[in-house]
Amino acid sequence: MRKPENLPRHELIGLYVEVSKAKDPKKVGICGRVVDETRNLLKIEFNKKEVKIPKKECEFIFTLPEGQKVQVAGELLFGRPEERLKKKLPKKWQYLKDKNDREKNRKKRK
Repeated sequence: MRKPENLPRHELIGLYVEVSKAKDPKKVGICGRVVDETRNLLKIEFNKKEVKIPKKECEFIFTLPEGQKVQVAGELLFGRPEERLKKKLPKKWQYLKDKNDREKNRKKRK
């Protein structure tokens, strides 16, 4: 089951994605469904065309079927999908949480 905590290890094809940061400013804001994935690229359906986005140079916001948004650095997605299963996620990797979750965490810290 896809969860925000383990998204980099799962299949990305079919998910809605938006490019939130990129070395090339023209790529920021591209959004749509992931239609294919290679070692280096995500292919996103954008304005009825397939756009190739390099993984390493970008940061993405994925929307899960349940509506949760997950922000992922492209470096975590680099590599073939079948190889990502074997990778260990960095301990400091955090995903974009809902506003309510962030507020709860702030209250716990105080």
